[in-house]
Amino acid sequence: MLKPIVVGVDGSRESVAAAHVAAREALRRDLPLRLVHAWEGLPPQGVKATLPELRAPQFWAQRALRTVSEQLHLRHPKLFVSTEQIRATPGPALLAEAEAAEMLVLGSQGLGSVSGVLAGSVALGAAAHAPCPVVLVRAGHTADREYLPGAHPEATRGSARDVVLAVDPAQPCEPVVDFAFRAAELRGAPLRIVHAWHVPLRQGLVGPDERAAARDRARSRLAAVLEPWRSKYPKVPVREVVVEGRPTHHVVKAAAGSGLLVVGRRNRPTAIGTHLGPVAHAVIHHMDCPVAVVPHD
Repeated sequence: MLKPIVVGVDGSRESVAAAHVAAREALRRDLPLRLVHAWEGLPPQGVKATLPELRAPQFWAQRALRTVSEQLHLRHPKLFVSTEQIRATPGPALLAEAEAAEMLVLGSQGLGSVSGVLAGSVALGAAAHAPCPVVLVRAGHTADREYLPGAHPEATRGSARDVVLAVDPAQPCEPVVDFAFRAAELRGAPLRIVHAWHVPLRQGLVGPDERAAARDRARSRLAAVLEPWRSKYPKVPVREVVVEGRPTHHVVKAAAGSGLLVVGRRNRPTAIGTHLGPVAHAVIHHMDCPVAVVPHD
């Protein structure tokens, strides 16, 4: 059975943009798309709310799902789209959906109201704990932003903006690298891989020779990590960017103007709090392009 791409829809501009991003991903991967709206105040399934304070949220939830579904059917008539209202708190509901999903796509900022229940904490929590990749999308993101200026969204290969991957060769990150290479292949896009290295503070001041040697080691480690993936995805043009400094700043800078940024997130045994790491936090808050957070061991 094919795993769907799941989108959290709450009526916000962010969630609408996320639904359109997810639809394009579903078409690229030949997967079904599932739109869900979760709110613990909804009546049981099949029961129509009678109280005014419940009728309005139920009506707006149904309208949000119906409106987005109709938009997607008009734009992508071959795409299979299903919708469901879930009577549950958004955070746990989305994590439950992620268990059986190929990918979870969410707006990166909600409205913080009844019509925008996917607030920032919910999206960040899903990105920190979901067992599948989570793609976060900002409001206003459209298909043309995934392509170079002047290119049509259905133009030939080579017109797509770069997919950017932030990677640390010292960490096992095979699922993250695989996701980035496949995303680039499906888009017909180049893959830009960013690795930021620095001399450990415990070494104190180092001379130019030691610094050059550290830079060469960083490049060699990155090349070794990428070698099997270059062979697996031979059609993906790859550019390696190795820079000195802390990754938080350099990844944000290197990913400017990209179509998708991919970062990793280590699996954690605890479900308390968010454990995205400084790089993931920085890119989620500063990048305009969609950000894919991919879990790995």
